[in-house]
Formats: sequence, structure tokens, C-alpha cells
Amino acid sequence: MAAYPVSARAQATEQAPDTQAARVLACAPCHGAKGEGTDDVYFPRLAGKPAGYLFNQLVAFREGRRKYPPMNYLLEFQPDESLRKMAEYFAEQMPPLPTPAIPSVSKEVLALGETLVTQGAADRDIPACSSCHGVHFTGMEPGIPGLLGLRAKYISAQLGAWRYGTRTAIAPDCMQVVAGHLTEEDVNAIAAYLSSRPAPDNPAPAKKGSYALPFACGSQPN
Repeated sequence: MAAYPVSARAQATEQAPDTQAARVLACAPCHGAKGEGTDDVYFPRLAGKPAGYLFNQLVAFREGRRKYPPMNYLLEFQPDESLRKMAEYFAEQMPPLPTPAIPSVSKEVLALGETLVTQGAADRDIPACSSCHGVHFTGMEPGIPGLLGLRAKYISAQLGAWRYGTRTAIAPDCMQVVAGHLTEEDVNAIAAYLSSRPAPDNPAPAKKGSYALPFACGSQPN
């Protein structure tokens, strides 16, 4: 043993740092080291979203209410405590938002998206996206996500999942109700408009109770 170099022994017993940043490295290839997102349009930004929202989504993947095999597999045996710490880590990260997308749709489609996002369509029971996600689309603690920094294809895919019931949330599932009133044209317009929005001065989610929701939502407790 004396002939075994001290530096080699130290290297052999060296362990990875016991930090939350090290524990979430498995998330980095898809979501970025700080949850900033990657070039794949279908992997969303996690950084800065309310911890309650992120925890709810992790539980949904673990329990199979959201279906994506890699996520379902990674989270299958994770206890609530681990999921909460993971959610809190990404909620605390605030890397810069990406450059807004340049819309590839017509002015008419973009105008429809702006109307639905900022005013809704009362005649079709569609509330404005801003009435829940905030006028700057940064969300509200603890359970309403910000919508900035997401690609149009991701937004469209998630709205489609809500519409067809392949993504669900805690009852009352307000997003499923709202999305059920949207047409394909509405979805494309909303996705194009939201993905083109610039970052506000303060991208952090609003504090709980900053504004009243238009209806009860299971993911946002009173």
C-alpha cells in the first residue's frame, strides 16, 4: 500500500460533488444545465418557472398523467422530496431568455394570436391567456407557468395535448377546458404570437394572489 501513490489513492476515492446542480445533470442534455432549454424545440425551458408548477409536472410524469417515455423512466422511482428539490433548483435559475422567434405566419394569423392571448374570445368561452399567465406572461406562484422562452412548436404541441386529453392536470383541469374550445387555427396563432414576445424587465413569476384568476384551477390553490 505504501508503494501506491498518494495522489492515485485520493483520485480513486474522489466523489462527485453532493449538490443539487450535480444531481440534475441528467436533465441537462435536453433542458440545459440551468434549465435554459436547448436547440430542440420540443424540450421546454424550465428555468424560473414556479417551483409548484415544476413539481406538479414532475409528479405527472412519474404517475403517467404526462407521457414521454424518457421522463417517465427517469422519474418512476423518485420520491416527492427529490422532486421538490429538483423543482426548487430550476425555479431559482434565471438565465437570460432566448431571442424571440421571428413569426413565420401571416399578419392576420399573428393578429388573431394577439387577440386570443390578450383579450380572449368571450363568445367562445375562451379567456385571455394573460388572465391566468399574467400580462407579461411570466406566470404566478405557486402553480401557473410563464410562457416566455418557449418555441412555437412546443406551445402548439402542448395545447394539442390539452385539447385531446393526452395531458391532464389536477382537477378542475382548467387548461383542458380552455384548450377544448380552441381550433387548430387558434392554436397556431397563439403559439406564433407567444413565441415572438420579448422578455420583460422582470421575468420572475408574480407572487401568489397578485391577480385573480377567471375561474378555479386545480393547479393553483386558493
